Amino acid sequence: MKIWRGLLGVSLVAFTGVPAFGQGGAQEQWVATWATALVARAQGQGAFGGGRGPAPPPPGPAAQPGAAAAPAGPPGAGRGAPPAPVTVSNQTVRQIVHTSIGGERVRVVLSNAFGTAPLEIGTAHVALREREAAVVAGSVKPLTFGGGPTARILPGATLVSDPVDLKVPALSDLAVDLYLPGELGTGPSPVTTHNGASQTNYLSTSGQHSGVATIPVDRRATAWFLLARVEVLAPRGTAAVVAFGDSITDGARSTADLNSRWPDHLARRLASRQGPRVAVLNAGISGNQVLGDGAGVSALARFDRDVLTQTGVTHVVIMEGINDIGIARNSPTPSAADLIAGHKQLIERARARGLKVYGATLTPFEGAGYWTAEGEAKRQALNEWIRTSGAYDAVIDFDQVTRDPGAPTKFLPAYDSGDHLHPGDAGYKAMGEAIDLALF
Repeated sequence: MKIWRGLLGVSLVAFTGVPAFGQGGAQEQWVATWATALVARAQGQGAFGGGRGPAPPPPGPAAQPGAAAAPAGPPGAGRGAPPAPVTVSNQTVRQIVHTSIGGERVRVVLSNAFGTAPLEIGTAHVALREREAAVVAGSVKPLTFGGGPTARILPGATLVSDPVDLKVPALSDLAVDLYLPGELGTGPSPVTTHNGASQTNYLSTSGQHSGVATIPVDRRATAWFLLARVEVLAPRGTAAVVAFGDSITDGARSTADLNSRWPDHLARRLASRQGPRVAVLNAGISGNQVLGDGAGVSALARFDRDVLTQTGVTHVVIMEGINDIGIARNSPTPSAADLIAGHKQLIERARARGLKVYGATLTPFEGAGYWTAEGEAKRQALNEWIRTSGAYDAVIDFDQVTRDPGAPTKFLPAYDSGDHLHPGDAGYKAMGEAIDLALF
């Protein structure tokens, strides 16, 4: 694997914009240990049981393993009727997140970024997950907000919990419980969510079950909602890298509940090495584009929220553009030059905040439902610019890692999930293991 470096050397950049709220001593700072990129789920779209977000993802199979197969059809065909939307009414949601770094104090960040009405939080807890819907009883900690057990998240707002003492190991599962006494998803206000989480979460039977050892499960979920990130108090100088991309960063078609996305593999490698701690935050959205809205707003529109405001961020890896290319099919627009201009904007915005910014080449996609020869030419041109322009501080060549040497416009069969667009578990592992840890 080749790592192409720009003129700037690789170094850790201390992030100085750490919020003072709940801050520890001079030698500590808040750093996100887990985060997700959020989208709007409009009324009529499912959040639990497989809802896919505000727009269809790119053509070609994209369901998680074990999910019902989508109806077959030509490229661009619909996936059949979406599942009936699941609403929340006087219920508790237990959401599972997998940490990257550890700490002994933790706080949770909730978001109503896309909502147009306030949301009531009846009570909330955080705990170490034992297995499935059960938590380690002695680890349960009530969350407060400004000293109180209840809170309201205003439309478009973010809500940060008060810190709690909880020894959080690196690479561990946390359960975040939210009791929602009102209605969620029944009115016109969009729900702030992350679909396709590759993680099972749990919706309780009616009532307040936040903080109980085993939640009474009414339905399982494959989405996070209202949950933006979890932070730990870490030594000053702790780094955080944001993996910013589309479904291939989000981990589409990886095996659910195994944390098999390429950022997960990177997090494991960083946690096992000697040296400074580095958190890994996944800001992938399936179907996302650099220049167009659809599955979430464009990369250009969401970059501030999903990268620049992440607590403790020092580095970003950008892997975006395959959906712009594929959705365009034979159209000359957007061109490779258009996509390069978009990447340049992201680079400049990251550098303005003192971040190291790394470009990842786009993986092969011949055989996917929206592949065309015209699209392949754009992919090759964008990858060549990423590799050779020197615009990025360094390049992570995922294309080289995953392509078939005998047919370089296609995935190596062992790494193909079967839809010729997304890697399978072996492909994600190869991607995560190919990254030079010296970059962090």
